[in-house]
Amino acid sequence: MSSPVRYVAVSLCAAVCMTGMLAGCGAKEDKPASQVAVKVNKEEISVHQINSVLASRGNIPPDQVDRARSAVVESLIDQELLLQQAKDSKLDRNPNVLQMIELSRRQILARAYGEQIASGVPSPTEAQIAKFYDEHPELFAKRRIYSLQEINIRVAPDRLEEVRAQLQSAGNPQQLMGWFNEQKIPFTVNAGIKPAEQIPLEVLKNLANLNPGQAGFVQTPTGGVLLFVVGAQEEPVDRAKAKPVIENFLLSQARGESIKAEVKRLREAASIDYAEGFKSSAAASPAPAEQAASPEVAPEEDSSVQSILEKGDIKLK
Repeated sequence: MSSPVRYVAVSLCAAVCMTGMLAGCGAKEDKPASQVAVKVNKEEISVHQINSVLASRGNIPPDQVDRARSAVVESLIDQELLLQQAKDSKLDRNPNVLQMIELSRRQILARAYGEQIASGVPSPTEAQIAKFYDEHPELFAKRRIYSLQEINIRVAPDRLEEVRAQLQSAGNPQQLMGWFNEQKIPFTVNAGIKPAEQIPLEVLKNLANLNPGQAGFVQTPTGGVLLFVVGAQEEPVDRAKAKPVIENFLLSQARGESIKAEVKRLREAASIDYAEGFKSSAAASPAPAEQAASPEVAPEEDSSVQSILEKGDIKLK
């Protein structure tokens, strides 16, 4: 599953810096007591700031923690020096800068509320995990490593059937590429080895039914992609190994749906008045649940099947 629009201008780890800039626009406030890690001129960088940035970078191998911490400290020093110069230059009063700060503040707060909603979603049940495993043998029980040759073509929609017919009659990719040249259809060729989890699910379902030497066709906005299966090696994944990856995907999917449902509820309850020229055709009718997520609330994670499987703590190898 993926959000219709996915945009986050400032990461949560940058919120500390933005908050500091916002505070600099008004009266100076007393700083909460904290353990000082570095003093840069008269300003302090706290251990809390360093740990917050480290936490935002995910799981760091134990043998790399010291190096990562040092890199974060130096980065925060550079940032603090630039921040001090920005304040000395009164950039914190610049209208454009103030607009960017306000935009970042809106996005951070909206995202925080979305994460609060998502945090209440329960973990998937054993039955849900088992069901997903059984419904996707192409990813697990019958998983394959594919050797593929891809031909990406740019062609008008009214010629797609002609391309499909030629694909059926062509004996090999070379003959097909020869025909593309004759028809002046632009194309590019790529080849490589991909495990099942690195292939979009809708494409994988078709590939799973093909044997080496066979080809499939996927329509794209600008034409299509012809996929020739050069080879395929069986490498199944059992339930135990697949479980944490499936759990991660289903939880991410459910969290995304909960945010969309909340945005839909808020839209239905709100009074939204468009000025002339700003009401789009999509806004003329209530947005369906799958199109309701706003850029500020959308989850940061790409929750498509292939992305979750690729990023999972346990790789399907």
